[in-house]
Amino acid sequence: MQFVRVTHPFHPLFERRLPCVGRRYNRYGKRLLLQGDDGTVWSVPPQWTDLAGLDPAVVMGDGRAVLRAIDLMELASLVKRLSDRSAARQSSKM
Repeated sequence: MQFVRVTHPFHPLFERRLPCVGRRYNRYGKRLLLQGDDGTVWSVPPQWTDLAGLDPAVVMGDGRAVLRAIDLMELASLVKRLSDRSAARQSSKM
């Protein structure tokens, strides 16, 4: 069994070393299945673990940047989708 460490700073399992119990593919690409202490299985992209090599942007930033530009763009997209969904629910209640 292979163990991997979660390296994504905003993941609830950040810095935890967990057994990888499988690999899957979905429309977003490859996913690792990690098993928590309570038996819960978490699906994470390999880029969020120590299986991925060091990101050149992080290495060049020497720890000064929390997020890469692509991370900020993905976050902005997520916030917009959630905001639009919330606005649609609010307007349907009126």
